[in-house]
Amino acid sequence: MAECFLKEGETLDDLGGGVRIIQNPALYRFTSDAVLLARFARAKRGDRVADLCAGGGAVGLQFYALHPADVRGLVFFEMQPALSEMSARSAALNGLACARAECCRVQDIGAPYTEAFSLALCNPPYGRGGFADADPHRALCRSEIALTLQEAAAAAAKVLKFGGRLAMCHRADRLAEVLYTLKGAGIEPKRVQPVCGRAGAAPYLVLVEGVKGGKPGCELLPDLVNA
Repeated sequence: MAECFLKEGETLDDLGGGVRIIQNPALYRFTSDAVLLARFARAKRGDRVADLCAGGGAVGLQFYALHPADVRGLVFFEMQPALSEMSARSAALNGLACARAECCRVQDIGAPYTEAFSLALCNPPYGRGGFADADPHRALCRSEIALTLQEAAAAAAKVLKFGGRLAMCHRADRLAEVLYTLKGAGIEPKRVQPVCGRAGAAPYLVLVEGVKGGKPGCELLPDLVNA
C-alpha cells in the first residue's frame, strides 16, 4: 500500500506514467518550473541522470516518468535531509531500483560521481539575497543562500562526462549571467527557450541546455507559454 510510505502531513501526487511523488506542504512543494524543465530535457538511451538541487526529487522523477526506457540510473542530490529522505521514499514507492538519494551539498559531491553522468538536471535556487521567505526550507530552495549559480555550474561540469548534457532552468532576467557562467565552467549553451505566462508577455523563466565540451552554436527556441 502506498500509504505505508507516507508520514504525517504528506501527500501523493501523480506525475504520469504510473509515477508518483511524495510531498509535504510544510516543507516544499514543487512548482511548474520542475515540470517544464523535465519536459525540456532530452533523453538518450542508457542515460545516467544526476538531479542536482533535487528537493523532493520532482524533476528527476518527472523525467523518468517521461522516459522510463532511457534512464539507466538516477541520483537525487539534495542538501536538506528531510527532502532527500523524501526523494528516497518516492523512489522506493515507485520501485525504481535504478534510483538513489545522496544527501549533500552539490558543491561537495564526492569523487565516485566525477564524470559519472550523461545528463544533469538542475532547478537551482534563483533569488538573490537572504531569507526573504520566513520558512528556512523554502528559503534554501528559492534563494542563493547555500548555493550560487557559479557553484551549480561547477558541480554540473564535475559530474558530467565529456559530451554530457545539462538542462537547467533559471530566471529570465539572469539569462546573460547563466550563459557566460556555463561557458566559464566548460558547458557550451546549445538551446535556450524563454517561458512566459501568456502570449506576448515578457519571459519570466528560461530553459537552457548545454553540452560539456560542446562546440559553439546555440539555438533560440520560440517562447513557451505556461498559462
